[in-house]
Amino acid sequence: MTAAHNTIEPMDEASLLAGLEGVAPQQSGSVWMRPAEAIAAGLLVGIIALLLAGVVSRYVFSLPIVWIDEVASISFLWLAMLGSAMAVDRSEHLRLTLFVGMLPEKVQGLANTLALLLMALFLGVMLRPAYEYAIEESYITSAALNIPMSFRAAALPVGVGLMLILAVVNALKGSTLRQVAISVVVIAVVTMLLWLVGPGLKQIGNWNIPIFLVGFVALFLVLGVPIAFCFGLGTLAFLTFTTSVPVFVMIGRMDEGMSSIILLSVPIFVLLGCVLDATGMGRAIVEVLASLLGHVRAGMSYVLLGSMFLVSGISGSKVSDMATVAPALFPEMKRRGHRPPEMIALLATGAAMAETVPPSIVLIVLGSAAGVSIAGLFTSGFAIAMVLLLVLAILARWKARHESMAGVRRAPISVIKKAFLVAAPALVLPFLIRTAVGEGIATATEVSTIAVLYAMIIGATLYGGISLKKLYSMLVETAALSGAILMILGAASAMAWALTQTGFAAQLVQAVQGLPGGWMTFMGVTILIFMVLGCVLEGLPAIVLMAPIMFPVARSLGINDIHYSMVVVTAMNIGLMTPPIGIGFYIACKIGNVSPDEAMKAIWPYIGALMIGLLVIAAVPYFSTAFL
Repeated sequence: MTAAHNTIEPMDEASLLAGLEGVAPQQSGSVWMRPAEAIAAGLLVGIIALLLAGVVSRYVFSLPIVWIDEVASISFLWLAMLGSAMAVDRSEHLRLTLFVGMLPEKVQGLANTLALLLMALFLGVMLRPAYEYAIEESYITSAALNIPMSFRAAALPVGVGLMLILAVVNALKGSTLRQVAISVVVIAVVTMLLWLVGPGLKQIGNWNIPIFLVGFVALFLVLGVPIAFCFGLGTLAFLTFTTSVPVFVMIGRMDEGMSSIILLSVPIFVLLGCVLDATGMGRAIVEVLASLLGHVRAGMSYVLLGSMFLVSGISGSKVSDMATVAPALFPEMKRRGHRPPEMIALLATGAAMAETVPPSIVLIVLGSAAGVSIAGLFTSGFAIAMVLLLVLAILARWKARHESMAGVRRAPISVIKKAFLVAAPALVLPFLIRTAVGEGIATATEVSTIAVLYAMIIGATLYGGISLKKLYSMLVETAALSGAILMILGAASAMAWALTQTGFAAQLVQAVQGLPGGWMTFMGVTILIFMVLGCVLEGLPAIVLMAPIMFPVARSLGINDIHYSMVVVTAMNIGLMTPPIGIGFYIACKIGNVSPDEAMKAIWPYIGALMIGLLVIAAVPYFSTAFL
């Protein structure tokens, strides 16, 4: 995500803003991966075309095409696995580098080699189960197409095999022979020790959870292993050395976690963010808000917050939102006397505020992982974002009490009209998305395809369009970014399954139900857990990992699913923007070209304002459920 202070970044600094969201990195893949890139781009286009055809046939001609979902599901798994392999090739899998960055340069090289070989170890162990899983699926026939499901499942061994080759090649290419030898010896010795103490580990039961699913995962994170593979390695070690459950089960759980039909909208919304960035539709929204509010005190702060709110409602990507808004507003804000650290603080917390505005990829993943209505999440998300927007706007107004207004004039009506006419097609999009999903007119997946088509047509006719070369590049980058996202979701799903199978979730329910204070105490625990996980893991893996455990507890205490979801997402995003580890904070610093040390001092009042908003949201369910 960002290399600032070596906190969290992709495995190559050239991919600085890639991370988990829709901003195209600058690094291209290996030449020999070009065929895979072309196939992935074609699959993405095919999925969008299929889903659009399904929408038209269902709503226009009242003739649903029953085989579309099956073809889309097959294509989606292949897209996920090829995209994940492309992310390995481009070094775009997210990892934590805070601790590796503290090491001497030579030791950093050893840690990077060890991380790559640990990735290769996981992939090497999973290759045979993936192949066996594909063979098992050949005995199952799809309902509509009447073909063996191995056509779909074959994506798993192909993707795992590609990633294995790429991880080994990257390890050998970027390391000395000594670093490789030391890494291999360390891995072999630790594996042998675990095998020797395995019988004793099986005797201690659920105490293995903090050892493997917390301790080992934390150790891998510290070593700089990409987050997806941290979850995979921790779960693999847990199942191998402490249970009799075959590793084969992991592949099925990963498949289930990364290929749910609901998640089809993830790569499409990532592509939508790229389209909006390329066409300048997001900038048009910023300009119309600036013409309306720029002349009032704290006006540019209001414009920044309002832009984050509206642009987020189109792209669903925090990185894309911040990269669109900051360059358009920061020069004028500086002229009015705003200090850069204050601007970064407002940008970062504004991105956290806007996370619940549809179409939020986090909300889509949460709905899939926790079985919560996405239409309900989208409806509630607007109201929750408004609460957070209000507290940030109040603080911004107080901060701007000494703002220099010299030379600031109200924009002429003619300028406002022109800006509004230019931005109107873009302004329609977030409300189109929210209304279509919230009113049950279409699913999030269907709306995402309509939104992409709308943005492409409007972008081509009113905003200059996108060249075919640029479009192909965007498709390839979307595939790689989506693969990185989906690999994390798959590995986190396997780890969450392992946690629930131990009976830990049931024990947690009993423990929480015995706490004084009832549901309010549980809300406090939830806020703490997801703020910490938001700092370290980013939103998507934290949700997939914890949702199967936390939501049953919330339901047992009578907490509404939508209310609880809003608290979870808000807490997680405050953690995401909270220094010294919060990944989103460093993204904002990089985009605004401000030292994290300076911005860190300025952001705390804004974090405090968000915390006030979060406590209000947690204590008053009405804000989350009023419009359901």
